Amino acid sequence: MTCCDQDTGLTLGERVVFNGLNSEEMFSSEITPLPELAPGEILVKVRLASICMSDVYTVTGQRIEPTPSVLGHEAVVEVIAHRRPESDLIKGDRLTFSIADSCNKCEFCLKGLQQKCSKLFKYGHAKLSDGSGFNGCYASHIIIRHGTHVVKIPGIISDRCAAPINCSLGTTMCAMEFVPKIKNGRAFVQGDGILGLYTSAALLELGYDTVYCSGNRIQRSEFIVRFGAIPLYNDEIIAEETNKIDVVVEVCGVSTVINDGIKLLKPGGLYLFLGIVHPHSQLNITGEQIIRKCLTIKGIHNYAPRHLDQAVDFLLKTIDKYPYEEVMGPTYNLSDLPNAMKVAMEKIHARVLVKPNMT
Repeated sequence: MTCCDQDTGLTLGERVVFNGLNSEEMFSSEITPLPELAPGEILVKVRLASICMSDVYTVTGQRIEPTPSVLGHEAVVEVIAHRRPESDLIKGDRLTFSIADSCNKCEFCLKGLQQKCSKLFKYGHAKLSDGSGFNGCYASHIIIRHGTHVVKIPGIISDRCAAPINCSLGTTMCAMEFVPKIKNGRAFVQGDGILGLYTSAALLELGYDTVYCSGNRIQRSEFIVRFGAIPLYNDEIIAEETNKIDVVVEVCGVSTVINDGIKLLKPGGLYLFLGIVHPHSQLNITGEQIIRKCLTIKGIHNYAPRHLDQAVDFLLKTIDKYPYEEVMGPTYNLSDLPNAMKVAMEKIHARVLVKPNMT
């Protein structure tokens, strides 16, 4: 392993392995040798990880992932060593990294859809035997593959703010690429989790005059306001705003809200689906509802490397404007991951954080 032609001196790393729902022990901790780096790879230590709801869905059986595996794809990391001689990375650099490793050569990569690469690899969603074995963020270290985009984190951005960049905020930037700039624009965000809060802020920064944000956690209303949106926790607004909204963004993962969104949209409006990316997402809508209003419906899944750059830039420009730090929840040690997962399941906090034991 080399970083500026120096040996790291590291030999061991820790990882928490997800063994599956039906195993005797759902999670098990391992201390195991770190592999040698291949050309183009980066060895990083995990400074701080955050628990995405997709991991909660996995450990509760709503999503199926290969096992055994190391879950976790949201983290801020620090460079230990690398074999990217063309890069300007140095030991100690803090990074965020794309959750998808891509070839940059296939049909989808050349279209700018690197997240749909024909040779796609996703961190935190791969079997332990697929690659280095240090593929997820619930570990002391990660081996970043040669096709993974990385972005340096400016010093003004704390680890707490940086951890979710490479999932929620990157996906938000991808969604904003398709949102038209409309004078006196009105938007409706369905979901008050971290994706909903980021989306509310992004729409305001894009120039929308009015942004509503709905959810089912009344305690989140203070943060909705501080992220610039109008909190809604009842259906009264549906009648008031029918046919008055330019853009609706679904980030709640609940398919039953879609009919409300269609009612709200003006003719010619845009509906973005981000959250209902799970099998229990059947839609009870008709083609007529879409056609008569000339609606555009678009699915957004993950993001491309350019969106990760945009996410870091967005956070840097707005770091003093929105309460990114405060919206984060408690931090748990990696050894206490099962309890951290239980807290995340309660959905009280926008994100629950996990700090490795040995880095």
